[in-house]
Amino acid sequence: MAQALRPNTAGSLLATDGRPHPLQDALTAVTLVLGAVAFITAMFHSLHLLSSWAGLVGIATGAYGLWISETTRERFGLILGLGASGIGFFLGMAHGGLFGGLW
Repeated sequence: MAQALRPNTAGSLLATDGRPHPLQDALTAVTLVLGAVAFITAMFHSLHLLSSWAGLVGIATGAYGLWISETTRERFGLILGLGASGIGFFLGMAHGGLFGGLW
């Protein structure tokens, strides 16, 4: 009796369709790193410049990454990074904004 074969998705963390996606993987990694930086630095009032700018750039890279993403795993990482970037951005804006204290 013929058995249905399942594709081996354990070989790559992000490319579940068997093809490499270097641009999407890079955008996912950048979005996650910027989201983590924005989220962590948003907890400190004096680091509002870093958190707001990292959050803004993280939102932009995450939005473009979602636009060109091809797999669910890429989208999962991008959504996590976008959420952290958004929280960091808004808290950074609440603490002083993108140019607060420079003018």
